[in-house]
Amino acid sequence: MKARLQHVSIPRPPGSDAAARAFFGDVLGLREIPPPDSLQDMRVIWFQLDGDAELHVFLEAPLGDASNRHFCLVVEDLAALRTQLRAAGYAPYDVENIPGRPRFFCRDPFGNIIEFTTIEADYRQAQAR
Repeated sequence: MKARLQHVSIPRPPGSDAAARAFFGDVLGLREIPPPDSLQDMRVIWFQLDGDAELHVFLEAPLGDASNRHFCLVVEDLAALRTQLRAAGYAPYDVENIPGRPRFFCRDPFGNIIEFTTIEADYRQAQAR
């Protein structure tokens, strides 16, 4: 299987939107990009990295729950990978839909979350349809 890193998701505490934008946008010079409409309720802030890689800075639950920390790999055949993971005893699960980016999550043997996706279209154009 070939895979490349698509994004990393890290938490930020409630009330820190401005600090996140100041650090990642102003200090590091990353360009903020709008997240998909389907994720608006999550109040996630996305930044463009090199190429099509992204940094997702999500709103952490008030009790410090970091259960959304994960990294995302782009793979060529998402359905085949899901089948392979199930056959190996893992439990892939679906999450909120992102137009143009079919995806699922799965925990590795150590409990870490990995998102797997295939980029079919720019979500900004796909959700406008």
